[in-house]
Amino acid sequence: MASTNSEFEFCGVNHLALVCKDMARTVEFYRDTLGMPLLKTLDLPGGRGQHFFFDIGNGDSLAFFWFPNAPEAVPGISAPEALPTRGNFMSAHGSMNHIAINVRADKFDEYYQRLVDKGVEVTPILNHDNSETQSSAEMNDDVYVRSVYFFDPDGVCLEFAAWTKVFDESDIAHDPVRADGTKAEGMITGRTPVPAE
Repeated sequence: MASTNSEFEFCGVNHLALVCKDMARTVEFYRDTLGMPLLKTLDLPGGRGQHFFFDIGNGDSLAFFWFPNAPEAVPGISAPEALPTRGNFMSAHGSMNHIAINVRADKFDEYYQRLVDKGVEVTPILNHDNSETQSSAEMNDDVYVRSVYFFDPDGVCLEFAAWTKVFDESDIAHDPVRADGTKAEGMITGRTPVPAE
């Protein structure tokens, strides 16, 4: 019989976030070749890149960042320099950016406080929404996931994440970016660019 965790009621992996060189090629492989449905697409504010989530079953996701100026993949560059809100969160192509562990939304605040009480250095709670900054200090009806980030002793970035809404078709709203920074217009949205006159 497996032992139980008396500290936190984990619900599996919320999402594993990796970094890709070409989001369109990533969509072609994971969605079109492997059949993973897209759950959520984001163009990051300020031209900082993209973030796409793929359904891997059981409520779990595989997510990819595309950063326009990310370094090429180099063995040993495997994690961000800093936590979100505290500095450079970018990592190299093919790296593992962070591991998000799924927790129940009704336990999120309790678990955040439990981390603090245990002396874990954590970020503020990030209520990810569809606003211009893509995060709110307070909960609102537009929040789709709540997050707190922290490092393990070896510098692996971890996240406790709690989904707060069910995704629908409106959450797939961004065409992916290719390695050269151009959008693959219409690949996901079906919208084609209007030719310049």
